[in-house]
Amino acid sequence: MSVTAASGFRAHGVACGIKESGDLDLSLVATHDGAPVNATAVFTQNKMTAAPVITTSAHLVLSGGQAAAVVLNSGCANAATGSLGLADAERMTELVAAEMGCAVEEVLVCSTGLIGYRLPLDAIARGVTALVSGLNSTPAGAIAAAEAICTTDTHRKEAVVRGPGFVVGGMAKGAAMLAPNMATMLAVITTDVALDAPTLTHVLRAAVAESFNSMSSDGCTSTNDTVILLASGLAGPPTDPAAFASAVAEVCLDLATQMVGDAEGHTKVVRVTVTGAASDDDARAGARQVAESQLVKCSWYGKDPYWGRIASELGASGIVFEPERLTVRYGELIVAEGGVTAEVDPTAIAAYMDQEWIEVTAHLGIGDGRGHIITNDLTHAYIDENMGTS
Repeated sequence: MSVTAASGFRAHGVACGIKESGDLDLSLVATHDGAPVNATAVFTQNKMTAAPVITTSAHLVLSGGQAAAVVLNSGCANAATGSLGLADAERMTELVAAEMGCAVEEVLVCSTGLIGYRLPLDAIARGVTALVSGLNSTPAGAIAAAEAICTTDTHRKEAVVRGPGFVVGGMAKGAAMLAPNMATMLAVITTDVALDAPTLTHVLRAAVAESFNSMSSDGCTSTNDTVILLASGLAGPPTDPAAFASAVAEVCLDLATQMVGDAEGHTKVVRVTVTGAASDDDARAGARQVAESQLVKCSWYGKDPYWGRIASELGASGIVFEPERLTVRYGELIVAEGGVTAEVDPTAIAAYMDQEWIEVTAHLGIGDGRGHIITNDLTHAYIDENMGTS
């Protein structure tokens, strides 16, 4: 049920004509009675910021960290559209607010799709009435909402975690341009706990740091990336705040992992972990350098455990690094130790590299720092998908 699993929320998705295919392309997540609840968000760090990101950020300030609805569209990013794009994003919120009977600043907006194109507002206006009237708290409503935000995704992304006295659910989209500090992704997370906006912000930022900010498909950070957390408060304050924070983190990590697992053209999902670093920051930087290396990604596509490329990237990452201390493992199989090649059973390593999900661990032997990135391989299919806008 994802975004409708927590009490107090409804959702729906419709096809309004943004996508030429006729697929679902307009989505809404809203409170059950149209009243605002505490809300927070984390956004892209790309300075080429899309109009919906600017609008949503401004609305959260105007409302004092409250929202009654999130309207999302796929098929058009409304990015690089200037002042007209800002007016279009605001108009989307006005249309939803009028139908729901809430304040305009209580409606948040997200868009995803091609950059440089304006929204077809006439189509969106026609779709909003059906979108709002169809809101429901059933699994079907959540499914339609999750389907309507997909672009090159091959399937919707949903996650639910139930804790002691509370529920956290979420939906997301993302299949390319996935990089640390978020990228070409949208996520809406709902919960029934009662927490103020500043506390929700702290919880969400911590969760994002270890999930959406710890994945990288192709190293590209996009213009529209947004993660929104809404809290209905119907379950009251969490009896175990740490369990709630862990649940939000689990939902975020589940959604992030699904995104990398749906990365354009991928044949492998890879978790790169760096341990024994001088600091956690060093470990994260080293893992990111490896995960975003085209040479390393190509070797994964070729099912080649070529650890020399990993060592080279670690050495070039600017972190504290001593080659003679390096150990590299694929799963539990050691392919390098003390900075030199280790003997490994060729049948065992070939079988491991043939899997879709693999783990690569580089132990630096310097300190206690630890960090990871979830990524994927680089294939011909990825190039085919991204050669143009059509």
